[in-house]
Amino acid sequence: MYVRRDTLEHDNRTDWSNIRRIADYLKAYKGRAVFALVCLIVAKWANIGVPLVLRDLVDSFDKSLQTLVLPVSLLLAYGALKLANSLFSELRDTVFARVRYHAMRQLSNQVLEHLHTLSLRFHLERKTGAISRDLERGTRSVSTMMNFMVFSFIPIFVEFSLVAIILLVNYDGIFALITFGTILVYALFTVAISNWRINYRHSMNRLDSEANTQAFDSLINYETVKYFNNEQLELGRYDNTLSEWEGKAVKSQTSMSVLNFGQSAIIAIGVTIIMFFAANQVVEDRMSIGDLVMVNAFMLQLFIPLGALGMIYRQFKYTLADMDLVFKLLSKTPEIQDVDEAGDLVVEKGEVQFKNVHFAYQNDRKILMGIHFTVPAGKTVAVVGHSGAGKSTLARLLFRFYDVGEGQVLIDGNDVREVTQSSLRKSIGIVPQDTVLFNDTIHYNIQYGNLNASDAQVREAAAMAHIDEFIESLPDAWETKVGERGLKLSGGEKQRVAIARAILKRPAILVFDEATSSLDSTTEQAIQRTLKQISATTTTLVVAHRLSTVVDADEILVMGQGDIIERGSHAELIQKNGEYRRMWELQLENNDEETGTTTTKA
Repeated sequence: MYVRRDTLEHDNRTDWSNIRRIADYLKAYKGRAVFALVCLIVAKWANIGVPLVLRDLVDSFDKSLQTLVLPVSLLLAYGALKLANSLFSELRDTVFARVRYHAMRQLSNQVLEHLHTLSLRFHLERKTGAISRDLERGTRSVSTMMNFMVFSFIPIFVEFSLVAIILLVNYDGIFALITFGTILVYALFTVAISNWRINYRHSMNRLDSEANTQAFDSLINYETVKYFNNEQLELGRYDNTLSEWEGKAVKSQTSMSVLNFGQSAIIAIGVTIIMFFAANQVVEDRMSIGDLVMVNAFMLQLFIPLGALGMIYRQFKYTLADMDLVFKLLSKTPEIQDVDEAGDLVVEKGEVQFKNVHFAYQNDRKILMGIHFTVPAGKTVAVVGHSGAGKSTLARLLFRFYDVGEGQVLIDGNDVREVTQSSLRKSIGIVPQDTVLFNDTIHYNIQYGNLNASDAQVREAAAMAHIDEFIESLPDAWETKVGERGLKLSGGEKQRVAIARAILKRPAILVFDEATSSLDSTTEQAIQRTLKQISATTTTLVVAHRLSTVVDADEILVMGQGDIIERGSHAELIQKNGEYRRMWELQLENNDEETGTTTTKA
C-alpha cells in the first residue's frame, strides 16, 4: 500500500524508535563499528593537530636565533598529521563499508521476506511502481543513516568538542563565544529554512512515486494501451504528474538557493568578527601571528563541514521519512498467520470439505453464504456458474490466501487455519486461469513446481502437458526466456507450462481454475485426457466455465449468488432441467454458431 509522503507524521518518538532499530543491524559487525569509531576519533585528533603545528611553525619564523631543525621537525609533524588524518579517515570508511552494506543486504532480505508473508489482499491493493520506489528509498535510508552517524554527526561533534577545549583553555572566552554562537545561529537558521522547504521535497517524492506507478502501469498493460490506441492518454497522464513534480522541484531549488545564501552570509559574518578580534589581539601583542593563523585554520576546518550541515539536515529529514516508511511496512501485521500451536498438515486420504462457509472480501458485499460440500478422497468435483458467483474464491480459501468469515475448510478433518501455511500449500497444486510466469527460461518455470526434480522429470511433465514438442521447436528450446510475466508466450502456451508445473509438483490435492480456457479444442481434449488420468488417484477440485470440460466429474456443483443451487452428475443435472441444463444448452447453441452445425438438445 502506497503511503503519501506529505501526509506522514513523524514525531520524535517514532523517529527515535526507528533510529534505535538501526542498532540491531550493527550487531553482526559491532567490532568493526567500534573500530571505525576509534579511527574517526584519531582522524579528527590529527585534523585538529594541524592548526596547532601550523601555529608553532609560523611563530618559529619570528625567532631570530631559531635553528633550522625546529621548522623542519614541525613541517614533518604537519605532514604526518595530514597523512594520519587521511589514513584513519580512509581506514574508517573501509572498515565501516562491510557494516553498512551488510545492513542494506539484511534489511532488503527482511523486507522481501515480510512482503511474502503479507496477505493476498495487500498485494492486490498495492501499487507495484510506487512500492518498489519507496522500498528502494527505505532500504537505502538505513545505510544513509549509518553514514550520517559515522561520517557526519559524530565527526562534527568530536571536532567541535576538541576545538572548544583548545579555545577555552588557551584563549579568551570571546573566541569560543563567537565561534559557537555563529554555529548556533547557523544551525537554527538551517533547521528553520529546511523545515519550511521540506514540504516541497515530500511533494516531489510523492509525485515521483506517482509518475513511476503510472509508467509501470502503462507498460504492464502495454497490449491494452495498444488495443485502444491510448498512447497519448498514458503519456498525457505521465506528463501531467511530471509537470507537477517539475513545479515543486523548481520551488525546492529556489528555496535551497535562499538557504545556501543565508548560510554563507552567517559564516562570512562570523569569520569576519572572530578575525577582527584575533587581529586586534595580535596588534596588542596578546596573540602571536601563529595564533591568528591557527584561529583562522580552526574556522576553516569547522565551517567547511558546517557548510554541508544544511544538506545533511535535509537528507537526515528525508532519510527519517524513508526509514519510517519501510519500518512501518515491516510493522504491518500479516492478515493470515499460523496459530501458535499449528502443526504440519499430513495428507493421508486427501478429502476436502467446506462446512457452512461464509466469506466476504468487503463487509458490504458477501461472496459465499453457507457453502457446504465435500470432495471425497481421489474424486473429482467441479464447480460451475456464472462470473462473480464465487467459484475462484473457493480455491483461494482452500489455499488460505484468505480466512473464512464463518464455517470451516477441512482437509482430512484438519481445519486449514490450524496447520502451517507451508505444509498446507505444499499439499495442494493449482493451475490458475491467469498464468503468470517468471522472466526466466521455460525449464525454470516448469521446474518451479518441484525444485528437486530432474531434467527427465521436467521433460516428462512437459510431455504430459503436451508442450514438449513446442519447446523443442524453439531456437533456444528449454533455455528460451519467456519474458516478463511470460509475455513472449501465448495464453495457451503459458497455460500448458502451468499444467506441467502442477503435474511436476505431484500434490495430494489438485485445483484447476479454468485450466484449459486458453487452449484450442484439439489440445484441450488431449490435456483433458491427461488430467483425467492424473485425477484418477488425486483429490481434484475443478473450477470451470466451459461445461464440456467437467462432464466426467464425479459431482458438479452449480453456484449462483454465493450459494450452491444445484448439485449432481452431468446426467443428473441435465435430467433436473434446471440452471445447469440452461447453461449447457446455451453453450451448445454458441458452439453451433461457431461451427455452423445444428445440435439436438438433450
